[in-house]
Amino acid sequence: MESPQVARMHATVTGRVQGVGFRFYTMQSAWAHEITGWVRNRINGDVEVLAEGKKEALDAVLVDLQRGPSSASVADVKVEWLPYQGEFTSFDPRETA
Repeated sequence: MESPQVARMHATVTGRVQGVGFRFYTMQSAWAHEITGWVRNRINGDVEVLAEGKKEALDAVLVDLQRGPSSASVADVKVEWLPYQGEFTSFDPRETA
């Protein structure tokens, strides 16, 4: 049997995405889809996500990022797909950068 494809996703979410529970929403999505990595607010008002796992799980998280929690207003999600590195063991918040 073929092993599931794994990938690394770097996403930047723009819009009204800070102060609306977006990081916690992202963590819940990541935990539900069993991916690893981190989420953090950016000083410029964006939210940044670096995540690894099965490609189909990352695709599902990407849909959640595009939707956002009900209190958010997502303008755009820029995504860069990278080779899987197996760097993380959990999905956690990071300090604002």
